[in-house]
Amino acid sequence: MVQTAPRRFRQAAALLPPALRGPMERLDSGTQSRVEEIRLRAGRPPALVLPEGERGVPGCGAPVCPQDLAQVLEVATQASAHTALSQVREGFVTLRGGHRMGICGSGVIKDGAVCNLRQISSLALRVAREVPGAAAPILDRLWAGRQLAGTLILSPPGWGKTTLLRDLIRLLSDGSARPALRVGVADERGELAAVWNGVPQFDLGRQTDVMEGCPKSTGLMMLLRGMNPQVLAADEITAPRDAEALEEAANCGVALVCTAHGAGLEDLRRRPLYRRLLDRGLFGRVVSIRLEEGVRRYAVTALEDRPC
Repeated sequence: MVQTAPRRFRQAAALLPPALRGPMERLDSGTQSRVEEIRLRAGRPPALVLPEGERGVPGCGAPVCPQDLAQVLEVATQASAHTALSQVREGFVTLRGGHRMGICGSGVIKDGAVCNLRQISSLALRVAREVPGAAAPILDRLWAGRQLAGTLILSPPGWGKTTLLRDLIRLLSDGSARPALRVGVADERGELAAVWNGVPQFDLGRQTDVMEGCPKSTGLMMLLRGMNPQVLAADEITAPRDAEALEEAANCGVALVCTAHGAGLEDLRRRPLYRRLLDRGLFGRVVSIRLEEGVRRYAVTALEDRPC
């Protein structure tokens, strides 16, 4: 069952100590539905991240103390904070319900890499968000004839790329307005499916297979060779090895649906990694997200008439 935005916010706020949770729960439902993150910084009052920026929490002006941060982490990880911290090399942990907690503190270095964190100084609790139907207005524009065109969703950080991609995966997998497709998801950071104890916390559709927690390049190849997908999806393509895996998949006739950080199509073309992907025709559609007075708008650019 898809949870409403206020319900997901209250689920995330329930991880907080009572003194912090109370003011969060007293926020009106409209504000709760718009909160993207809850920010807790030692020595500073709690803050909320909304589409228009960061703001304080009414009735919650006292600074957060280290004990608050430790308590939140213990509750969020079900008293397995030590285990979670030892796995936080990526800077965050995925929580039940699909919420994500970013963690800052003093890094413990082993063999040149962060292996643990101690003396936690701040937490960023990103509220899980599903927007059923978000991708519906653009779905028909992503096809080239009878085939899905490779699609790249583009925007600056925090503007809803992952949310849009998640709903697009669901629509493709469930066959909304078109025949259902098998979708393989390389979910390296656990944000798309948010698998918890083997069960995705987000609805990605009935014909979707998820490879979580391994590098995108590895996950894409495992899905390609083992699950016979018709579509491969991945969030935030950033590394050359990711691009190489996408090229191999496209050469096998699989459509690609991915996201990237960028200010626009011309910004992408100035960056060698993406220019190569565009020049080789891996993406026939680019979906740009822009914010207009706090409202997200989508623009679809057709790069070519033929599908990838």
